[in-house]
Amino acid sequence: MANRRLAPASEQPQTFAFSPENAEWAKTQIAKYPEGRQASAVISLLWKAQEQNGGWLPRAAIEAVAAELGMPNIRVLEVATFYTMFALEPVGRFWIQVCGTVPCDSCGARGLKEMLHDRLGAPGHVSADGNFSWLEVECLGACCNAPMVQINQDYYEDLTPESLGQLMDDLAAGRPVKVGSQTGRVSSEPQGAVNTLTDPTLFDGSRVGAWRKRFEEAGKAEEPAASPAAKTGEAAAGAQQAATNPKPARPDAGRAVERTASDAPAQRAANGETPVKPEDRADAAERGRSTAKAGAARQGDADVLDSPAKRVAEGEPAAGEQGNQDVPARDAVPQQPEASGASDSEVAAEAEEARVAGALAALPKDATPEQKADAVGKRPPALDAARAGRPDDLTRIAGIDPDNSQRLNGLGIYHFDQIAAWSRDEITWVGTYLAFPGRIDREDWVGQAKALAAPAQ
Repeated sequence: MANRRLAPASEQPQTFAFSPENAEWAKTQIAKYPEGRQASAVISLLWKAQEQNGGWLPRAAIEAVAAELGMPNIRVLEVATFYTMFALEPVGRFWIQVCGTVPCDSCGARGLKEMLHDRLGAPGHVSADGNFSWLEVECLGACCNAPMVQINQDYYEDLTPESLGQLMDDLAAGRPVKVGSQTGRVSSEPQGAVNTLTDPTLFDGSRVGAWRKRFEEAGKAEEPAASPAAKTGEAAAGAQQAATNPKPARPDAGRAVERTASDAPAQRAANGETPVKPEDRADAAERGRSTAKAGAARQGDADVLDSPAKRVAEGEPAAGEQGNQDVPARDAVPQQPEASGASDSEVAAEAEEARVAGALAALPKDATPEQKADAVGKRPPALDAARAGRPDDLTRIAGIDPDNSQRLNGLGIYHFDQIAAWSRDEITWVGTYLAFPGRIDREDWVGQAKALAAPAQ
């Protein structure tokens, strides 16, 4: 499979920057996502950077995308190394990606790989003329037309080693080639003769009748021959058994069935009678001890009216008020349940993100990072230069990568004690300026800086 490593340093360009057209395109992609979620555009920007760089991603391009989106380099590198659509080493003018998963492998992908290995060498190797390089990848989603390859942006399907070789010859010579199936198949239709769904009754409107007739004929063929008299005797015996031992009726299977209420209050009222029977009213008003309709009271039976309502009426505490239970005053604020799982830093970070998002919603979309930060916080005090020309290594704070360390230095932040002294407004200002509000709280930069600054104090 693919070797997901960056190209050697000798092949890496020193710098990378989007062209003016691609830089403008990148801004339109970033603008599709809400403030603070610009990292969602990482795949789009990496794809455009690869396209601009001749079909592969150098380290400088990955770092440029990370800086554009305010992401740590390692997070962008994780994306680039995960997806085989990103080439991390130089590729040929025609980059061949061979699908090697089960459907393609079963249909001849091994032959394609052997041919490419014989013609071009090992995967990742660029041919001497610079035209071709190849790589085995996972499923490309054209399983019906296996085996297949992707060359640059296009799919070529139903291949054999011979047809793939001819295709490569045509590409190298600049001759026109056919994209898609190389055998004349249209889309993903069955190869060869159609052998499914051939019953005409599926399409001529007689499907139900044809299937019913088929089942009846099959049933007649399976039934043993029996005389009419025997059938009559069996039928008679069945009728007699049903009369003497009937099966329970099938439930109504959830359907509402209208039935006349035999003795419901509404029916009694409609008949001119009192809705509630006198005996029912007497039973409802019965007082004293339960005798279970018959028999004397038993030891331990309680007064029927020994209820919370009765005790409250008589000035006694209700059942819920007995014992040692504390009853809060009516005007007291109920005690809030403890938080389930969220740490103080996470709660603070979420609150910070919500507050900043609300404040930034009122700003114009083309506001600069400094204008956004000024709208929600206060810029921390800065130094013109590091003390004694020796700045602290801010990357020792978890969450600050080399890029963010440089950006903090650009703000005049060089030392741990500066970060340790940040106030709430200053934390908000820096987090908004760096385009990740709430992250400073979530990763506790201030607490880490205090611990790092302590030995020097």
